Amino acid sequence: MSAADATAGVVTGAASAPWRRLSTRFLRSELGLVFGRRRNQVALAILAAVPVIIAVAVWWSAPPSGRGPNLIGAVSGNGVYVALAALGAELGLFLPLAVAAVASDAIAGEANQGTLRYLLTVPVGRARLLAVKYAGVLAYALAATLLVAAVGVAVGVAFFGGGEMILLSGSQIGFLPALGRVALICGYITACLAAVGALGLFVSTLTEQPVGAAIAVVVFTISNQILGTIPQLEPIHPYLMTHWWYGFGDLLRAPIATSSVGPGLLSAGIYTAVFLAAAWARLGSRDITS
Repeated sequence: MSAADATAGVVTGAASAPWRRLSTRFLRSELGLVFGRRRNQVALAILAAVPVIIAVAVWWSAPPSGRGPNLIGAVSGNGVYVALAALGAELGLFLPLAVAAVASDAIAGEANQGTLRYLLTVPVGRARLLAVKYAGVLAYALAATLLVAAVGVAVGVAFFGGGEMILLSGSQIGFLPALGRVALICGYITACLAAVGALGLFVSTLTEQPVGAAIAVVVFTISNQILGTIPQLEPIHPYLMTHWWYGFGDLLRAPIATSSVGPGLLSAGIYTAVFLAAAWARLGSRDITS
């Protein structure tokens, strides 16, 4: 081989190295694992069943002509509200539980199966490992939220029809703009669940038991919700992770308000950053033996 050929080979290898580093193979593999696990699929099926149950229950008991108290009257008047009712009902427990289960399994599951040490010798840097694992958690959180909303809209329209949607401010918008509001709400809820995922990822670095990690995350979120109902603790309410979760009502006004959504996004961002930093610090200093 001539010197020119050798030089060309070095240049070609140097040029192709960044492309190898930017490979999405690891991410695609992680997404396949997350969405391919039977328990995660079952969780999605359970989440999707809730809007169906709500639609059937409201259809069975709703007064005629869309008249009725509170949410029942809204749902029976426009099927899009089925999606919103389902998201609100599941945000308290089911959605955080599903995300916590996936996030807690990210690192602890690998350690429990004895594959974490071998995974890091691929080689995969610890920062990249955390980034890919968290990306998988985010993808699952978004997919779960969109699934609940999509099933809710489909079933709601089938039972109650679509048409114009009455906002909380009293104005009306068409069906397509209503779907846009639902999409914004899904984005907001996913941002809130991103904090749960970051917490789960951090706890996952502390143990080799995924179930224990998931329980710890769920206990934390439920404790936040309980603390948020105690009037004597009102000064700390804005700092609780779950305090702004139901602030998506701002997105159902015209014009869109930010009094709750803004602080909610800020709170979710801070919690996410803190727990991701803690997870990176823990995994970076951890002696991987399994």
